Amino acid sequence: MFRYTIKRILLMLMTLLIITYMCFVLVRMLPPAELPPNDPHKVIIELRREAAGYNKPYMIQFGIYLRDIFTEFDWGVSDVGRYFGQEVAGIFVSKLPATMIVNLYSILISIPIGIILGIVAALKKNSWLDHAISTLTMVCISVPSFVYAFVIQYFISYKLGWLPFLMNAGTNYFTWSMFVSMIPPIISLSMGVIAGFTRTTRAELTEVLTSEFMLLARTKGLTRAQATVRHAMKNCMVVVLPSIFGQFIGIMSGSLIIERIFAIPGVGSLYLDSINGRDYPMFMMLTVFYTAVGLVASIVVDISYGFIDPRIRMGSRK
Repeated sequence: MFRYTIKRILLMLMTLLIITYMCFVLVRMLPPAELPPNDPHKVIIELRREAAGYNKPYMIQFGIYLRDIFTEFDWGVSDVGRYFGQEVAGIFVSKLPATMIVNLYSILISIPIGIILGIVAALKKNSWLDHAISTLTMVCISVPSFVYAFVIQYFISYKLGWLPFLMNAGTNYFTWSMFVSMIPPIISLSMGVIAGFTRTTRAELTEVLTSEFMLLARTKGLTRAQATVRHAMKNCMVVVLPSIFGQFIGIMSGSLIIERIFAIPGVGSLYLDSINGRDYPMFMMLTVFYTAVGLVASIVVDISYGFIDPRIRMGSRK
């Protein structure tokens, strides 16, 4: 298992490096943001771009980029927009808490609801309740999260007036008023996650309930509830728990569109602003961040299988 983990980490780093280089080259192939002729910072910006190697081959530019990151943790300085002259690393750190908190709330709400609905659907297989849950699950998975955002804003915020349209400004994330303003984006993000956990739990638990060892457990005198809790749920969690770990690792990725719709001051809206404003240092840092989060989540899910189910860990030795 240790060798497998090291191998996966090395492959992850290689993949991250390749993706970063591809994005770096594609970004540098585009013309940088045009500067007004009377801009007093024009000379400074041009000198900064020259130091970054804009007039050199892409491989050398990429080497300079990596050198600055590893030696000085310098991800560059924003050249355009409202963050002009600020280090992109500092801007990113200031925006990250809002993204993490909103997504953390949505996951903490989604996991128990999704698992409970999946258990109910599996235990009531082929009943009207199972069909209703399965239908709602497919609808929630098929509809994008931003559609829920517009529906929530229209009915709950506009028609009923129960919740605010946008998230409150400021950094008081743990006040009641701030939490209330987070409820619309939390619900929007939770719908798809709840549906995913419901479908996974139902599929796995349905298969386990029809296994031969469950019949053996019933013949030993266990009731259906006892057999389900002691045996079926344990085997079902082999698949469900890794997905939970992956979701917790992935909370930092956030949702680009949801953050823009609800004015969440997180990294998602920062990403869109960097694309629209051609803020290449900011774009590159966020691209590396999102790619790294996805790769780490994938590794955590794969490795967690071996720790949850000893059979998988033993099979890796063959």
